[in-house]
Amino acid sequence: MDWLHSLLWEHSVSHTIFMLGIVIALGVWLGKIKIGGISLGVTWVLFIGLLVSHFGMNADEHIIHFIKEFGLILFVYSVGLQVGPGFFSSFKKDGMRLNALAATIVFIGVLMAVGFYYMTPYPISTIVGVLSGAITNTPGLGAAQEAYNQVHGSTDPTIALGYAAAYPLGVVGIILSTVLLRFLFRIKLSDETARIEQENKQKTSSFILLSIQVNNPAIAGKSVPEVMDLMESHFIISRIRKSDGTVYLTTSDTTLELDDILLVATDSIEQHRVMAFLGKVVPMDWDSDNSNLVSRRILVTKDSVNGKTLGSLQLRKSYGINITRINRAGVDFLATPSVSLQIGDRVMVVGPEAAVKNVEMALGNSLKRLDHPNLTPVFIGIALGVLLGSIPFTIPGIPQAVKLGLAGGLLIVSILIGRFGPKFRLNTYTTMSANLMLREVGITLFLACVGISSGEHFVETVFSTNGLAWIGMGFAITVVPLLIVGAISRGLLKMDYFEIIGLLAGSTTDPPALAYANDISNNDRPAIAYSTVYPVTMFLRVLTAQLLILIFA
Repeated sequence: MDWLHSLLWEHSVSHTIFMLGIVIALGVWLGKIKIGGISLGVTWVLFIGLLVSHFGMNADEHIIHFIKEFGLILFVYSVGLQVGPGFFSSFKKDGMRLNALAATIVFIGVLMAVGFYYMTPYPISTIVGVLSGAITNTPGLGAAQEAYNQVHGSTDPTIALGYAAAYPLGVVGIILSTVLLRFLFRIKLSDETARIEQENKQKTSSFILLSIQVNNPAIAGKSVPEVMDLMESHFIISRIRKSDGTVYLTTSDTTLELDDILLVATDSIEQHRVMAFLGKVVPMDWDSDNSNLVSRRILVTKDSVNGKTLGSLQLRKSYGINITRINRAGVDFLATPSVSLQIGDRVMVVGPEAAVKNVEMALGNSLKRLDHPNLTPVFIGIALGVLLGSIPFTIPGIPQAVKLGLAGGLLIVSILIGRFGPKFRLNTYTTMSANLMLREVGITLFLACVGISSGEHFVETVFSTNGLAWIGMGFAITVVPLLIVGAISRGLLKMDYFEIIGLLAGSTTDPPALAYANDISNNDRPAIAYSTVYPVTMFLRVLTAQLLILIFA
């Protein structure tokens, strides 16, 4: 049985991989267990790693270090690709208010962490671990460990221990804060739901198609481009039915006349302005006309059109078709000439059968093509992220040059590639399942390695006076910022409760809190608020964790 003893106890590649497999499998299985509807999820992998390390099942330090860093790379890069497309748009309109509130939560927590650093005997590395666990932010844990290693050339196990101590009550504290806000402001969920329904009736925005008969003499005799220039509203005229019953695709040379019937694509909030300008809505069955026009959704899968604008492709002039709308990530919007196509877009094409087939070949329309992963942009992004993270720069007040590190460099590059990659002809499209696979593999490898390398003194530390103090600090960092900003959001800004709890969940990047919010709301307000603040919050959490280590360590 020497082989079994060697596999279990001797530090080798086989021993390390075997341990990682057991730790991750058991941790993921336990993560599916819910108590009171709440689960610690993948964080169980960290606890199992700490447990097996506590009983002496350690692994080769160099192998564990490499796997931990590689897991962090996969996780951070996939998170950046996911949030990148919505990162900059999250600053628009109501997103500015939500992100300002989320940033306030982040900075109150950071100020509390700095206060605990000065009031307690614990080093900043431990405090940052507690901070990351209190707001359930694993990338912050990775960034803190990377920054500490950058400064000292070694790791501090109390970073992971502080994280593990604060995490369980962090998950509970986030949900508890939402319940306390509901109690303090005497919020009734039925009243909030009725309020939202009323707002939706007053103002809704969605893509619609209208059949409009022209009765405005001012536009009679004008071409389609001239008519569209006269209106500030965004709309597209797809087809036109003349008084003799013939149906045509509109082109730049098409002239509108009184009594023409137009198929118009626009936003629902613009429909009344469009109707007032063009004419009246009339019943019309465009599918039953005798023309040879067909409408078909075509999937963009060709790299050659990735990042190009519709205007530059000149599909209307080349093929005699119209593109009325584009569906991206489940959302329909108008196909204006300035819109850039991306791999994975679905475009609605209207035209003769033969012409539509030609457009299909030009755009790709191959589902199988999307199933094949495009790894080149992934590894280009990883290389650029490591390069950026390795560049030293100076910050006033810090005696030595600092670096963004793996977490910071990769997060910035992946966000930029996710947002601007298509403009530079990089195919950044990945299916949700592929992105999730990369992210989950990365985070489980990272957490397992952190647990295995940090768990030798976990039990005696957490259940000592120090451990109890970490738990108390973590719970305070969790609850206090959420209650302060939650009270401001409700008491001063009069935001609806469902939006507030989505904001609180997103500001802590906590999926269990979002799941709880979705369960009690039965609408998409929490998810929208969560996704609006998530990109900026994730960036700030990683950045502040690094800066705290670099400034105070």
